[in-house]
Amino acid sequence: MSAPLDLAGDVVELLRALIDVESVSGDEAEIADRVEQALGQYGHLTVVRDGDAVLARTELGRSERVVIAGHLDTVPIAGNLPSWTTHDNTGREIIWGRGACDMKGGVAVQLSVAAALAEPQRDITWVFYDNEEVEEHRNGLGRIARRYPELLQGSFAVLCEPTNARIEGGCQGTMLLQVELTGVAAHSARAWMGHNAIHDAGGLLQRLAAHQPEQIEVDGLTYHEGLNAVRIAGGIVGNVIPDRCVVEINYRFAPDKSPAQAEAYLGEVLDGYSVQVLDVAAGARPGLDQPAAAEFLRAVGGQPSAKLGWTDVARFSSMGIPAVNFGPGDPTKAHADDEFCPAEEVVACRDALLRWLS
Repeated sequence: MSAPLDLAGDVVELLRALIDVESVSGDEAEIADRVEQALGQYGHLTVVRDGDAVLARTELGRSERVVIAGHLDTVPIAGNLPSWTTHDNTGREIIWGRGACDMKGGVAVQLSVAAALAEPQRDITWVFYDNEEVEEHRNGLGRIARRYPELLQGSFAVLCEPTNARIEGGCQGTMLLQVELTGVAAHSARAWMGHNAIHDAGGLLQRLAAHQPEQIEVDGLTYHEGLNAVRIAGGIVGNVIPDRCVVEINYRFAPDKSPAQAEAYLGEVLDGYSVQVLDVAAGARPGLDQPAAAEFLRAVGGQPSAKLGWTDVARFSSMGIPAVNFGPGDPTKAHADDEFCPAEEVVACRDALLRWLS
């Protein structure tokens, strides 16, 4: 194992050290070992390990507990390890490498603050989990929620996903569905004897293209919905009229809707078509009216915005815990080969958490 993680040192150097530990989803054992070892050096923390997830809790008997979580895994490497540093034309230090943005910048912030705060004003549960970037059933936070829900209980949660060091409240729900169109197969030389299912997709695609997504305000934040065809398949060979065409559609819906309400809405939009839901994940309301959230807003400053996308704040929301996204890095650079994180945002997020918690 490489040198131990220095949680008391420079938080930007800590970020670089974390990036340099390769931790593609399913291969988080080394980084989990190092996080567990580093946190175990601090007597004010009770450390729990579950698979390749690590939790660290203060047990000070405070009247309120908050949960601050981040994932350890990254998408696959693309020639972007080890980390490196540059400076932009304004002199800002930029940290590059896989996971810099999504989301080892946030993990560095968590570790630095966890080590620094021996007596926070609220009890804290720090969560570092595995397998966020892959199928939902492998998600480490979901596993902990199923096995040990009591370890995730709190009045408020922060997920340190990249948000450019600004608060993004709640998240959209997401639904994947398919419409199957059927026809009659025939030789393409005698097309009139069949019925082309792919041609029938034209009307569906036109309806989707003409659809005007709603902009819906929820708890003071505006969520932009989206409804798009994302995949189409049909036909078997070049001389057969296709008797089947399947169009997959993704619906991103505001957190004012439950999955059932979202499905009912699509039933109206796609009236006349047979719709099958393949996968769905509920969104999360911002919960910014909660006292802990209000104090967090004051500590961080700035104007909160809606999270456009799905994150694990929805998992907290399903447990009755309001949650926000807050972390360093540009979310549009998540999973990009040129992933980076400005050093100043790492420092800003650490300082904001310190203000809020102390």
